[in-house]
Amino acid sequence: MSEVKGHCHCGQTEWTVKIEDKAHVLCHCNTCKSLSGAASTLNTIIPESDFKLTKGELKHYTYKGDSGKDVNCYYCPNCTTHVYHHQTVMGPKIVVRTILLDGAKDWKPAAEVWGKAKMSWEPEVATTFEMMPPE
Repeated sequence: MSEVKGHCHCGQTEWTVKIEDKAHVLCHCNTCKSLSGAASTLNTIIPESDFKLTKGELKHYTYKGDSGKDVNCYYCPNCTTHVYHHQTVMGPKIVVRTILLDGAKDWKPAAEVWGKAKMSWEPEVATTFEMMPPE
């Protein structure tokens, strides 16, 4: 288990996470595309207890996910960098944006989720699941 520091674009908000594997899960869902303006986002799923805000504060808003359950999006109130999402359907786990973590540019992709929404021109870079991997 590694503890890794993260920060938002403006530096007003910082945090640490404890993670098992330093790897990215690429999400191709339409919500991630809308939020990021990119074809996918880079993430990992961790227990909420392994996230610690160390500087600043986070604001949040809520929307309904594909499950029909609430998804809470936490972001820096100054630059609006999305730090993590809590999909209530996932219980006490959160989806953390790995690209915001120190050293993440050197991490490899471990999986791709929401492959059914993937752009037709994107190559497969890891095992791809149509939606989420089976539990």
